[in-house]
Amino acid sequence: MYEEYYGFAEKPFSLTPDPKYLYRSQSHANAFDLLQYAIRRREGFVVVTGDIGTGKTTLCRALLEQIDRTTFTALVLNPFLSEEDLLKRILQDFGVISRDEARAGRLAGVTKQEMIDTLYDFLLSLVPLKASAVLIIDEAQNLPLHVLEQIRILSNLETDKEKLLQVILVGQLNLKTLLRSPELRQLDQRVSIRYELKPLDAETVAAYVAHRLTIAGGSASVAFTAKALARVHRFSGGIPRLINLICDRALLAGFSARASRITHDMVKRAAKSLDLASSAAPRFLWFGRGASLGAGALVILLASAFSVGVTAWLYHRFDLATLQATTRPRVDLVPPSQALAPGRDLPADAVMTILAGSYPETEYSEPEIRSVTERLEASGYTVYYARVDRGPDGRWQRVLANAYTDADAAVSDAARLKAAAPDLDAQVVTSAIATGTDR
Repeated sequence: MYEEYYGFAEKPFSLTPDPKYLYRSQSHANAFDLLQYAIRRREGFVVVTGDIGTGKTTLCRALLEQIDRTTFTALVLNPFLSEEDLLKRILQDFGVISRDEARAGRLAGVTKQEMIDTLYDFLLSLVPLKASAVLIIDEAQNLPLHVLEQIRILSNLETDKEKLLQVILVGQLNLKTLLRSPELRQLDQRVSIRYELKPLDAETVAAYVAHRLTIAGGSASVAFTAKALARVHRFSGGIPRLINLICDRALLAGFSARASRITHDMVKRAAKSLDLASSAAPRFLWFGRGASLGAGALVILLASAFSVGVTAWLYHRFDLATLQATTRPRVDLVPPSQALAPGRDLPADAVMTILAGSYPETEYSEPEIRSVTERLEASGYTVYYARVDRGPDGRWQRVLANAYTDADAAVSDAARLKAAAPDLDAQVVTSAIATGTDR
C-alpha cells in the first residue's frame, strides 16, 4: 500500500498506542512531566482525564518506558475486573506471582485479605531498597464503585513517612464526575494531582502530523499542504485519534493519485469516507466590535510558543474557592466594554494586566473558548479582550485577566493563576503589550 510507495518504515498513523509516536504538545508534555513528578514525590492518587482519543493510553505507555529500574509498575488496561482479579493482576505485574500460577488456578483458594497482605509485604520489602511501586489503571471511568473503593483501601498501605503504592487513574472526562459521587468522597479527597489532556490546536496539529511522518521515515517523500492541515484540524477537532484516521485515509488517496502532496480535497474526501462532519462553528459576531463578553464568552486557546518548566508549584489542584479567596483586591480601571481595546491610550508604566493567552480569530474552538473564559471569571477575575493585528499571522484576540496599578499585586495574582491553571501560561504584561500598541 502507501507505506512502500512513500518510503515509510511503518504505518505513520496507526491507532496503536506506540510510545515513540507520542507528540509532546504543551498539554501532553505537561501531563508527562506531571506524572514523573508525582511518581518521584510519591503523591498518592493522581487522576489524568481527557476526551476520547486524546492520547491517554499512549501517554501511559511512554511513561512506563521512562520509569527507572527502581520503580515497579503495574498497568491495568481492562477495568472490568473483580476485586480479586484486580489484586491478582497487580501481584502478577509486580512479579510477586507468575502468569503460569494465575492461569493454573493455584490462587483459587487464596482470600482477598491474604492477597492484600502479600502485596503489603512486597511493598514493605521495597523500602530498604529505596524502590517504589506504581499502579496505573487505564479507562478508569469504567471501574465499578466497589473496585474503586478497594483501590482506595490499597492506597492506605503506607509507613509512618510515605505511601507505599502510587496510584494513577487515567480515564475519560466522566471520570471526574464519577469521583465526585458521594460514594467516592473518601477517594476523591485523596487525589493530590489532577490534570486534563486537551485537544491539539491548529498549529500543533501541523507539528503532530510532521512528527509522525518523520518517525515513520517518509517525511521527505510526502507532505500535507497548509490547507490540508487546516482541514485535518477542522474535521478532527484536534483529537489525535481522529487525526490519525483522517491522515491515514488521505495518504491512501495520495497514493492512489501518485501524488507527493496531500491536498485539502484529499483530506475532505478522507473525512467524508469516515463520516466525520466539520467541527466548524458559526463565526463569532463579536470579533472586531470591542464589546465585552460575559460568562458565556468565547476564547480560542493557542498553545504557548514556549515550553513550560515543571516545578512543584504547578501542581496545586485547581480550587476555585481557594483561588478566589486568596486573590488580592484589584483595581478595575474601566468597564470591560471599554477596557484595553486596541489604541486606547493607557499609560504603560502605570497599568498592568495578566495576559492569559493570545488567540487567532478562527471558528473551530468554541468549547475551549467558553471553558477558559468561565474558569477565569469563576476564579474572581474580570476578563478583558484586546484585538491585535499580527500582520501575516492575521488578527488575534488576547484575553486578559484583571487590570492593575500595583505591580506586586499583578505578579502575585499571576503566580496564583499559573499555579492553578498552568495550561494558560499566565504572565504579567503592560497594557501596551496587551493591546498591541507596542508594535
